[in-house]
Amino acid sequence: MTIRHLRIFIAVAETGKMGLAAKQLYIAQPTVSQVIADMEKSYGVKLFERLSKKLYITPQGERLLSYARHIVSLFDEMERSMRNSSAQVLLRVGATITVGACVLSPIIHRYEELFPLSQVQVFVDNTRLIEEMLLESQLDVALVEGSVESPDLCTLPVIEDELVLACAPDHPFAFRETLHPEELEGQNFVLREKGSGTRALFEDYLRARQIEVCPKWVCHSADSILSAVEAGQGLTVISRLLAQPRAAEGRLRLLRLADARLTRSFRLVYHKNKYLSEPLRHLMDCMRQCAMTPED
Repeated sequence: MTIRHLRIFIAVAETGKMGLAAKQLYIAQPTVSQVIADMEKSYGVKLFERLSKKLYITPQGERLLSYARHIVSLFDEMERSMRNSSAQVLLRVGATITVGACVLSPIIHRYEELFPLSQVQVFVDNTRLIEEMLLESQLDVALVEGSVESPDLCTLPVIEDELVLACAPDHPFAFRETLHPEELEGQNFVLREKGSGTRALFEDYLRARQIEVCPKWVCHSADSILSAVEAGQGLTVISRLLAQPRAAEGRLRLLRLADARLTRSFRLVYHKNKYLSEPLRHLMDCMRQCAMTPED
């Protein structure tokens, strides 16, 4: 089994067609077919099923694909490192919306001051998408506020966060300190999109109490959520770290839930098969240090 075999296998898995994989790799289609046949013979398993002129990867193929992506990624990283050791090291970091807005910038700034030859590329999105990118070796490490589901990912809590309710200063709840869960019934809410760790935690809270709210606005951006709430479009549940600056200026009121404290950890996440290079270990150390010096 060679790196070339694995690259061809990955291309077939991602395109679903041997012809497209051959075109993508600038090789003949019979070569692709032979490589897949050789791999299936070598492992004694079927890697693809052919249905309606398209290839569908089997469970055994999915297992091999996970290994193949990481082996090829590690090989490419080794090649870059050995051929040009004085060049900048590129680290791909994922972050969820709250993490990206609250804590990631000082971490990256601190790391780049300590290791100026390293370059950090950041991708910000919701927890589900970040998890997928880690599994597909599109990211080296991530900081997320939601729970990850894959057993192939390692997680390490680094920062504690609390979710609070927020409303406009002229909202009927503005002069309350706490709200009981039944008071949320039917209220207009400005919420994050499905797949967000913040929304998932709040929905778990509501579901356990059989409370239904009205998601009037759904936003991908924390700033958009806070602006909509400030303009009187409804309540929201959001990280205290995000809402505190506007609350300090009197633009928002923050409230607690009477029967629960919604807390979660920002987690450092990486693939269990990921090779932790020296630059990556240094970056992860910077992330862990935030647990001792959080940005409140």
